[in-house]
Amino acid sequence: MKSNPAIQAAIDLTAGAAGGTACVLTGQPFDTMKVKMQTFPDLYRGLSDCCLKTYAQVGVRGFYKGTSPALIANIAENSVLFMCYGFCQQVVRKVGGLDKQAKLSDLQNAAAGSFASAFAALVLCPTELVKCRLQAMHEMETSGKIVNSQNTVWSVVKSILRKDGPLGFYHGLSSTLLREVPGYFFFFGGYELSRSFFASGRSKDELGPVPLMLSGGVGGICLWLAVYPVDCIKSRIQVMSMSGKQAGFTGTLLSVVRNEGGSANGRNRAVSRVTPTPLLVLLRLAHMRSFLYASSPLWPGVAPRLCLCFQTAPPHIF
Repeated sequence: MKSNPAIQAAIDLTAGAAGGTACVLTGQPFDTMKVKMQTFPDLYRGLSDCCLKTYAQVGVRGFYKGTSPALIANIAENSVLFMCYGFCQQVVRKVGGLDKQAKLSDLQNAAAGSFASAFAALVLCPTELVKCRLQAMHEMETSGKIVNSQNTVWSVVKSILRKDGPLGFYHGLSSTLLREVPGYFFFFGGYELSRSFFASGRSKDELGPVPLMLSGGVGGICLWLAVYPVDCIKSRIQVMSMSGKQAGFTGTLLSVVRNEGGSANGRNRAVSRVTPTPLLVLLRLAHMRSFLYASSPLWPGVAPRLCLCFQTAPPHIF
């Protein structure tokens, strides 16, 4: 039985929200340290040094600065990504001259995920801007780049609106797109190739939670290894623009290469963060599958659709 498109969209939104929430709860401390080390590489010698100094400065809560916008960012991005992924798969089928029900290759699924991420970047950029500024606020104040102020979500939002208006929320949009579009090609590519490897000729939809978890981890690592330098530039632009006009993507990139030799400070934090997060998210979703199938008589067409979303469109992991 074919479900209503509106119901499918609501299901995709719910699935994305669940994945985004799990991502934030498991990855926020690593993300905070990553942003700090990307924007102020001279202040921290490594992960342990950043961890100890952050704890000494503001305690445990320092690791969860920007959690609210991070939660909104992940839920918004995952929700849009889940909705657009199926649509983009149909676009790929149409471009390739395939039937609407035809199975896509791993490369075609990667292309669909890449296209979908462009839509997700539009809702991700504003929330990530607020998140990154909150995470690096202490360093900006102690370095004298900005005066001491309230470190709240609302204070950052008001500051952006006062200085730059609504368009100010899109500082770093170009670098966000440059990270998301190729990044999700590698993510979905790694994820789908891993699922094909574990399926070994069987249907990929029959895979259990462990292969799904491992596939999600492989996809996340592929994403970060491919686009980490771009993420570093994005963090610099979004944080440093607090103190005034900041150079664009090209100018910031040249500055990093010239002054720091292009070192990707924080890369290990990104990989350590990205590996456990998809495992926990996909484990949670896999456990929900049994409940959804059991309740399918009450909601014909809904439970299988949710299970399909959980299996074919993995949540965002940065």
